[in-house]
Amino acid sequence: MLGMFSIHEPRSVAEASALLTEYGEDAAIYAGGTELIVIMKEGLVHFPHLVNIKTIPGLASIALDGEQRVLRIGALATHRAIERSAVVHDALPVLAELEAQVANIRVRSVGTLGGNLCFAEPHSDPATLLIALGATLTLASSDGERRVAAENFFVGLFATNRRHDEILTRIEIPVPTSRTNVAYKRFKTHERPTASVAVKCTVENGAMTDVRVVVGSVGERPVRIGQAERLLQGERPGSDVFAAAANRVRDNVDPTEDRFESSDYKRHLARTLTIRALKAATRAPSGRLGGNHAC
Repeated sequence: MLGMFSIHEPRSVAEASALLTEYGEDAAIYAGGTELIVIMKEGLVHFPHLVNIKTIPGLASIALDGEQRVLRIGALATHRAIERSAVVHDALPVLAELEAQVANIRVRSVGTLGGNLCFAEPHSDPATLLIALGATLTLASSDGERRVAAENFFVGLFATNRRHDEILTRIEIPVPTSRTNVAYKRFKTHERPTASVAVKCTVENGAMTDVRVVVGSVGERPVRIGQAERLLQGERPGSDVFAAAANRVRDNVDPTEDRFESSDYKRHLARTLTIRALKAATRAPSGRLGGNHAC
């Protein structure tokens, strides 16, 4: 059961950062609370002070910078808001499709994208896709802002490089051009995926360029598989090269052991999903932004 705690309601990022500094490890950021409250109820952690950043205005916006071709999502935007956003559907349908599959409607209605990323649960959907898309996260504190590439944000099991006094304020996602396809494939038996693969790929003159292959939910954090990316770069799409790249993925992931799936099975899933994602990401573009697939 929950122990006693105080809720603080700052009106600015600087005020929230000061509260986190003042209370140190006794304080945690509270946003949607879908992850935090669960682990507090289970007695896994206890924070005497919760800093409710939902009282800070301007952190839930969703907007497209058409000139720079960047989608900007506030950290407090809920999964449901992103799922239903006309801006996201138009600019990045693969993200809208992914968000529609996160957990269940209750979680999507309350849980925030920023909270999901900062909690760094390894069996999570958004991080894998955002790394493939080359997203950048903005962290703010009393000292100012810093920007971190999504692929560098996750450092281990439930661990990120966010400093304790920092608040994630927004996520910036480059919008792919019409020549670039994005695919996200996953396997799940419960609400959380057991394995997921995101691929971003541009096909020019029949050859693959700007390839990103990211595997999530298999190990402690989502990771790019550089060996697979280098093998695919400059090659023509086809079953043989897809299989070779998938083998590189299988051999380079570092699965965590658990009571549900063995490491070998997770490697097998990563290989299979990589082939599916590569096939989806190299189909002829359809629609404004090419093939964007999530399933």
